[in-house]
Amino acid sequence: MAGNGLAVVHEADGVGDEVMLAFAKETRLVETTFVQSSDAADYRNRIWTPAEEIPFAGHPSLGTAVAVALQRGETDVEYRQQTQVGIQPVRVERDGDRAYASILQEPAQFGEEVDPGPILAAIGLGPDDAHPSLPPQHVSTGLATLIAPLASADAVRRARKDQAAVHALTDGTFNLYLCAIDGSSARARSFPSELLGEDPATGSAAGPLMAYANVRLGAQRLEVAQGVEMGRPSRLLAEMEDGRPRVGGDVVVLVTGKLGLPSDAPHVR
Repeated sequence: MAGNGLAVVHEADGVGDEVMLAFAKETRLVETTFVQSSDAADYRNRIWTPAEEIPFAGHPSLGTAVAVALQRGETDVEYRQQTQVGIQPVRVERDGDRAYASILQEPAQFGEEVDPGPILAAIGLGPDDAHPSLPPQHVSTGLATLIAPLASADAVRRARKDQAAVHALTDGTFNLYLCAIDGSSARARSFPSELLGEDPATGSAAGPLMAYANVRLGAQRLEVAQGVEMGRPSRLLAEMEDGRPRVGGDVVVLVTGKLGLPSDAPHVR
């Protein structure tokens, strides 16, 4: 009952996009995934928010891999998942309904640096809360993220999201990722531009943060604490591997069952 929830639908080859979106709205979770067959990988992972399908996401990659391992009866395995941005290796170490999973994300793409002023205004903070030397910057390892370093963990805690302002300043970027880096640790909060509220665990933003910290600070590893202010604390472990960020975390399976969805197939589980 902590971290970020996820619903995983197996055997989804026959499920249409409209049904996927409708069920993602039904779950009211930040993301819902649909596992389909793939000619290029072990499976195709379709990732949906209640608003749209997105090309990549971190915690849905980890949770889906664990759900696949549970369904296939595998305990120590590395899968290759196919998403819209490519094929990513996902490792799973599972013991019953509990597991640790990690994903090697796409090489980081660094975009423009951004003036911190509008960001601070959009989250209810002042000029003194900006980091003195680390500028906000667009970074992506599969899903566009605006990394926004702040002066302290207290500034991260005090941030309050103005949804309209965040949506306006991100300019198509999915996540505004607030962070305070202290050595190999970081406090973070994720404010999705297209969704209300915040996200308790965001692997697709922790990867860009790791890449950012590696280039700017020479960091090789970060332990990211997120979701604290929501009462759903999470811990993400990020590290550089062959020039790419690997992000991992614990996964717990809470519910398994059968689900009836409109489909060309006789049943979808």
